[in-house]
This record gives sequence, C-alpha cells and structure tokens, in this order.
Amino acid sequence: MAPITSLLTAENKKITGNALQGALVDLIDLALIGKQAHWNLTGRFFRPIHLQLDDIVKLARKKADSVAERAVAIGVNPDGRASTIVHDSQLSHMDAGPIEDGKVIAVMTDILESIIRRMRERIDATERADPVSQDLLIGLTRDLEMHHWMIQAQR
Repeated sequence: MAPITSLLTAENKKITGNALQGALVDLIDLALIGKQAHWNLTGRFFRPIHLQLDDIVKLARKKADSVAERAVAIGVNPDGRASTIVHDSQLSHMDAGPIEDGKVIAVMTDILESIIRRMRERIDATERADPVSQDLLIGLTRDLEMHHWMIQAQR
C-alpha cells in the first residue's frame, strides 16, 4: 500500500507532524484528566464544575480527532497509544480519590494554561511550515482559552 503523500516539504512535514503529535498528546491526556476529575469531584460547586468538565472533555476528544486526522492528511501517523501518552505527557495529574471542587478548579486552570502555552508555541512553529495546520491549532487554542477563562473565573 502506498503511503499518504503531502505537498509539504520533508522539513515542514516534520515540524508540523511534531506540532500535531504534541497537541494530540495534550488533548488525549486532558480528556483523561478531565474525566478523572469529573468522576471524583466533591464540594459545594459540584454540579456546575461537573458539567463544565464534561464540556472540556468533549472538546478535547473532538479536537484530538481533528488533530490526528490532519496529521494523517499530511502523511504523518498520529500516535495516541496509552504508552505514548504516559511517556510524552507534560500535564500534571490529580491524586486518586475524592477531589474537592477548589482543588479541581486550581489544577484544571494550571493544566489548561500549560496546554495553551504549548499550543501557542505550535502555532508559531507551523506559521510557515503549514498554515492549514496552524489554522486548526489557532481554533483549538481559542476554544481552550475560553475554557481556561471560564474555569479560572471560579477561583
């Protein structure tokens, strides 16, 4: 079977592939962390935070699929295996067991901020390498920043 080809140069494909793979790892891990917090959340503000975590997880899963499909479209094979996420993730994690709502807000604010920082680096990296992938990353970052604002506002 012939590999998927792209009009990108080998160097631009490598730059873009790395940016997309990093975004994929962040998004898959964000979805996992968000569900862990969702299931174990306790506290006075349980209901609104519980629902907001569902929104964050839904966004992360949807955008992870878009990122992975973009990678395939340019001839890069995405890697969303659990072992890859464990090895490559830069996100902090929550402890097991019940997690008080204030701690969830603080941790999720920090996690979203760290992802947004890396997304902005990926936006810069793909500016010349692949503006189409850059556009995807810009839209994704906009959505993450909205959730960052909304969760941070609850501190």
